[in-house]
Amino acid sequence: MTKLGENLIAQSGLAPFFKLANADEVGIDAPENRKGDALRTRVRSLSGFQKEALVRSAKTGDTWRLVSDEGPYLNGHDAAPCPLAFLSTGMVASFMNEITALSEIRGVKIRKLKLIQDNYYTMKGSMPKRTMVGGAENIDLQVEIDCDLDDTALHQFLLDATFASPLNGLMRGQLESLFRLGRNGQELATRKVAELDAPLFPDPGEHFDTSLPETSDLTLMEPVGKTPKKEVVLGTTSGGSSLADEQDRRLNIGAVAVLREDGIKEIQQMQYSPYGTSFRFLSSEDGRAPDANSLISAGIGFCFMTQFGRFVSMLKLDLPDYRIVQDTHFSLGGASGGTGKPGEADPIETHVYLQTSESEETAQEMLDISEQTCFLHAFCRTDLKTKLRIRRV
Repeated sequence: MTKLGENLIAQSGLAPFFKLANADEVGIDAPENRKGDALRTRVRSLSGFQKEALVRSAKTGDTWRLVSDEGPYLNGHDAAPCPLAFLSTGMVASFMNEITALSEIRGVKIRKLKLIQDNYYTMKGSMPKRTMVGGAENIDLQVEIDCDLDDTALHQFLLDATFASPLNGLMRGQLESLFRLGRNGQELATRKVAELDAPLFPDPGEHFDTSLPETSDLTLMEPVGKTPKKEVVLGTTSGGSSLADEQDRRLNIGAVAVLREDGIKEIQQMQYSPYGTSFRFLSSEDGRAPDANSLISAGIGFCFMTQFGRFVSMLKLDLPDYRIVQDTHFSLGGASGGTGKPGEADPIETHVYLQTSESEETAQEMLDISEQTCFLHAFCRTDLKTKLRIRRV
C-alpha cells in the first residue's frame, strides 16, 4: 500500500496538539458571540489526508492547534486521530461536563462515572456517478455510574444532562450548513449547497506556520495502540477501502471517558470501523486541555476537508491547495452554563478557498460533493437521538 503524501505531522517536530501562545499574532479571532460560545476554526491541508486546524473560542479566549490524519483505509500515515474521532471525543466530553454540573446543581453525589459512547455513520453510493452520500445515525451512550438515585430518577437525570449539552443543538432538528466559495482568489456563487448571506472572508493564507506553543507538562493526545476488535455491521477494513468508487459502508467510532482526580477528562477514542489505531485525548474547560466545543468544531472542519481530498483523488482532479474558515455557534450548557435549557446551535458557516486549474463549475461541484459526502454535515442535517443505557457499578 502506497501512503498518500509525506508525513508532515511527524516531520514537523511540533506536539500534535497545543495551545497557542501567540494567537493574536497569528491573526485568528473568534466570531461575534451571539449564543454563548462562538468558535472560528481554520483548517488547511498539509499533505495527503493530513490536516491542521486552529480553533479559537469566544467563551474561553483560548486558541488550540490540532492535527488530524487517516489510517490505512485512506492510505494515510496514522500520525493523528481521524476527523470523526474529534466529534466523538468532544461529544462525550460535553456529556460529562453536563452530568457533573447537573449533579452539583441537584446535589447528586456521584462516586463513580464512566461514559462509553458509540457514533455511527454511513457512506453509500457511487462517486463517479456523483450519488455517494454520507449519513449519520443515532448515538449509543452507556453510562456506568455509582450514585444514590433510584432507576427512574437516574434515567431522567441523565436524559436532562444529555439534552443540556450544547451539541444537542446540532443533533436535534435539521440544520442546513451555509457556505461561501472562493477559487484562485475569486469569489464564486455556490450551486447546490446553501449560500451564506455574508461576504467571503479574506483567505487566511499561511499564517499557520507562525503558531507558537504555550509550555505544558500534559500530553494532550497520543496513540495507545490498536483498537479492541468488535463486530460492526457493514464495516470494511481493507487498505484503501474508503477510496472505492462504489460504497455501502457503516462506520463506528467510539469514545470512553473518565474523569481524572485533577478534573481533566481522559478519553480513549475507539476506531472500530474502519478499523484502526486508538488515540487518547485529554479535554478540559479550564484551558489545561482542549475544551469540548473546540474538539467538536475541529472535527467538523477536518471531516469536511477530508471529503475534498477523497473526491479529487478518486476522480484525479487538480486541487493542490485548499483551506476553510468555519464558524460554529453554541449556546451555553444547560447545566454547566446555568441556563436550565436544552443546548442550542446555529447552522455551521464555512468559507472555502480552492487553488485549482479546474473550471468554475468543477470548483462548485467539489464543494457540493464534499458537503454531500461529509459525515458531520450529515450529522447536522439529521434529527438524531442519544440512546441511553445505564449500568450501575
